[in-house]
Amino acid sequence: MKSTKTVTVLVLVGTGSRYETKDINGISHFLEHMMFKGTTKRPNAIDISRELDSIGAEYNAFTSKEYTGYYAKSSNENLELITDVVSDIFLNSKLDAEEIEREKGVITEEINMYLDDPPRHVGELFETLLYGDQPSGWNIAGEKEIIQKLTRNNFVNYFDSHYVAKDTIIAVAGNVDKEKVRDELIPKFFKGSRIGDKLDRFPISESQDKPEIIIKYKKTDQTHFILGVRAYDIFSPKKEAAQVLSVILGGGMSSRLFISVRERQGLAYYISSSLDLYTDHGYLGTQSGVNNGKAEKAIETVLKEYKNIKDNLVPEEEIKKAKEFIKGRLVISLEQSDDLASFYANQWLLKDETLTPEEKLSKIMAVTADEVQAVAKEIFKPEKLNLALIGPFEDKEKFEKLLEI
Repeated sequence: MKSTKTVTVLVLVGTGSRYETKDINGISHFLEHMMFKGTTKRPNAIDISRELDSIGAEYNAFTSKEYTGYYAKSSNENLELITDVVSDIFLNSKLDAEEIEREKGVITEEINMYLDDPPRHVGELFETLLYGDQPSGWNIAGEKEIIQKLTRNNFVNYFDSHYVAKDTIIAVAGNVDKEKVRDELIPKFFKGSRIGDKLDRFPISESQDKPEIIIKYKKTDQTHFILGVRAYDIFSPKKEAAQVLSVILGGGMSSRLFISVRERQGLAYYISSSLDLYTDHGYLGTQSGVNNGKAEKAIETVLKEYKNIKDNLVPEEEIKKAKEFIKGRLVISLEQSDDLASFYANQWLLKDETLTPEEKLSKIMAVTADEVQAVAKEIFKPEKLNLALIGPFEDKEKFEKLLEI
């Protein structure tokens, strides 16, 4: 990235909440917090943050179902310093028992925050509806009762068995000397990485033969819902057509759902569709927040659009617009060094491939209207419909009657 003056060091580890058993659910996310609490070289959290703040660096971490990441981003001249810090927390975190006990309060309040945030929590509820009591259906942050029972031994065992070299990707992006980074910087700071076998995620079990619904009663001014269907995984040859389908339905302010739900009927402030793909499963969902008295009308409208795109071929002009939307958003998303590091690291970790943006876009551009309709016909079926909803409702029956397509 010759035009940028920043550099990002990202460590991506192939573990997340799908690698947990029920008794330690939430430990992947909790461990992410603990990695910033002190190392042998930098004994406490302030030592880590002060060093990075002193150069104006951006730094953070994130946990998902299938991976966990740690990164720091700074100006080019501080590449060695941020590599030192990121490698230090990855290799030498102390996991101090007192810090663990103190952080339990922080994690608990984070969980409470998510529970009080319906637009976020409805996403967790939707995955619970789809996958039930198995790792893919559990919340990444875990449950408060389980968090309180975790011990330092739990963290040490998980850290040593999951944070291993064979399941770790180190990505450096920015205006850097690639050969120097590969041959000098990485060997210098990441020597001593833990040796161990790559662990498999827990397999997923999927079964559905009728529409399903889950409602969480909450006194809210808006009803927040996700209406969606089971779809494909990241390896499916149909994923590009599904991505185009998702954009046509709910990508941007000229999408079908935005126009029909918001612009024409004024039912919602926000509505969008997204395609969420994992290594062995995935789903397409539409999310919105609507007036409590208009929830049924909004859901009916979404289902009508699902049926329409299944029954009728999408005009070529609309297909082209969706492709250009995807192209434009991808280009914008890769302007910064941290975005580019994530783009390549995710591919390599989850798919063992590194397609360029151009190669990815070529697959999108090859999608036809017939392929989009074929995907719509395959996934938009009554037995694949799922509705997760948060609002002041206790009776599921009136919503169950709507789930036809």
